[in-house]
Amino acid sequence: MNEKDIAIDIDTQELFKKAKDEEVETTWDRQKLMKKPCGFGEKGVCCKICAMGPCRISPVAGRGAQKGICGATADVIVARNFARMVAGGAAAHSDHGRDIAHTLYMASKDGNYKVRDEEKLLRIAKEWDVETEDRDIYDIAHEVAEISLNEFGKPFGKLKFLDRAPEERNKTWEENDIKPRAIDREIATIMHSTHMGCTADAESLINMSMRTSLSDGWGGSMIGTELSDILFGTPIPRETEANLGVLEEGKVNIVLHGHEPTLSEMIVLASEDPELKKLAEEVGADGINLAGMCCTANEVTMRHGIKIAGNFHQQELAVLTGAVEAVIVDVQCIMPSLASLSDCYHTKFITTSPKARITGADHMEFDEEKAYESAKTIVREAIENFKNRENEKIFIPKGKSHATVGYSLESIGDQLTRVSNSYIESNSKFKPLGDCILSGVLRGAVGVVGCNNSKVKHDYGHVELMKELIANDVIVVTTGCAAQAAAKAGLMSKDAKELAGLGLKTVCELVDIPPVIHMGSCVDISRILTLVKEVSEYTGVDMDKLPVTGSAPEWMSEKAIAIGTYVVSSGINTWLGVTPPVTGGPEVVDILTNKMEDMVGAKFFIEEDPIKAAKQMIDKIEEKRNELGI
Repeated sequence: MNEKDIAIDIDTQELFKKAKDEEVETTWDRQKLMKKPCGFGEKGVCCKICAMGPCRISPVAGRGAQKGICGATADVIVARNFARMVAGGAAAHSDHGRDIAHTLYMASKDGNYKVRDEEKLLRIAKEWDVETEDRDIYDIAHEVAEISLNEFGKPFGKLKFLDRAPEERNKTWEENDIKPRAIDREIATIMHSTHMGCTADAESLINMSMRTSLSDGWGGSMIGTELSDILFGTPIPRETEANLGVLEEGKVNIVLHGHEPTLSEMIVLASEDPELKKLAEEVGADGINLAGMCCTANEVTMRHGIKIAGNFHQQELAVLTGAVEAVIVDVQCIMPSLASLSDCYHTKFITTSPKARITGADHMEFDEEKAYESAKTIVREAIENFKNRENEKIFIPKGKSHATVGYSLESIGDQLTRVSNSYIESNSKFKPLGDCILSGVLRGAVGVVGCNNSKVKHDYGHVELMKELIANDVIVVTTGCAAQAAAKAGLMSKDAKELAGLGLKTVCELVDIPPVIHMGSCVDISRILTLVKEVSEYTGVDMDKLPVTGSAPEWMSEKAIAIGTYVVSSGINTWLGVTPPVTGGPEVVDILTNKMEDMVGAKFFIEEDPIKAAKQMIDKIEEKRNELGI
């Protein structure tokens, strides 16, 4: 396997070559060893939800389509598998939100966790009818946290954040009976419904998937984003650097990897502790260098400017540099291979969450009740490992790119008001953005999100898609590993406006933004939903009428399926660059790529070529513009 075939990024290519030279296994090696994937699993027609199977469905000569032992058709099996992927993804993101709500409930004036954005807290308190007058800010915070926690298991009613969606969108959800109730209820309902002997109707299963996904996007994820801003500060634009070249040979390098900022925020704080800085000097280091990986990278870069080491497929490569003292992880998107890989180098692989214990890792459980002291203990472990470096194994690539990150909804609004005060009349800070779209200065907007997938060339789908879009005056907003791909490729630098079409370039110059806007981690796709909702309200049309689309060019996780489903259910057409395991169910494919449009005004598109996908998106954007008469 040639290193140029696996990735577009030079740093990644160089470290893959180093891995081959040192006979160390990586994700690409394991992908190659898999050879041809199981055809039944790839099409979604393998069922193992009971012990009569596994049942693998294929055509039978003279009898038509085979059925499972219980009588389930291929479409039922495919729909059940799809629904369970949505449930798994919604559970992961929503549990993230639950943990943030618990942390807000713990916050106190003298504690490790404090309220950093009082204005946002008061705004949400007002939104939820929480009394604020003459009350201590922490009493308000605790009540907001308690209401948030009740959103997971309340016995009656609908989710509170659904009221943020446009009225027409809420009507659409009501008409299709996909308006979510409590978050945990939707996840439990779909798991129950996919149990052996329950729902055996593909359309019903997809409807339940839509409702469950919405409980993530307009529920758990939105809670996670909003309460994180309250606790750790609402992001503002910051300058940073991205790629493995941000590691520093003379310093203690600590890679923060995972998703939940309750851990990473405390690690950032601990790394600045004078006692630990002194310890770093004593072991011979020039200081402590934190670098982020995956969504934790997005969390800490948008609030502190911490540099981005890379995205999902680069977690092993960070260890391969031989210069990382510790990879500290919490939950989600963590390769178990890091345990055995770290044994080949001096790196400590430290797990911290009881939800993500990994055989072979050093487990140091993070105690939120004693968060700062717990974080200091973990950082101390990394510093003391500096003396165990094997200098002959160190190789840090030189590549790194500049990026401007941290565009929360609030900071985007503030940027827009710098160039126009017309929002005062319309009572919308997003009037300039809406006007740019309505006038044709911008053709539209696309949210590019999602993971890396070893089935496709690393970052190629993300980067080529974004380049094609911005060249055609389509502004891009991005989160997660897609955002890091953009950062490494220089697309989140303000200089990248030179790659944009004339209209987008003009907007970038006036508003002082890059053509690709960093909006945070994958849980922060809820920010994108809210941004589309704001433009929807300004323009006076529902979200499905706007010239906007979504895309996940390199998705791989259940979370991505949940995200894609709630984005489509919110009225936004979504392109997938990796074919999901549904092709064995023709009815399911028809629902996802056709009938959903009749239900919610949007559907899925599948196109593995990013250039073709970009052109399809632009055509759909033009179609939406024509329908609006603009």
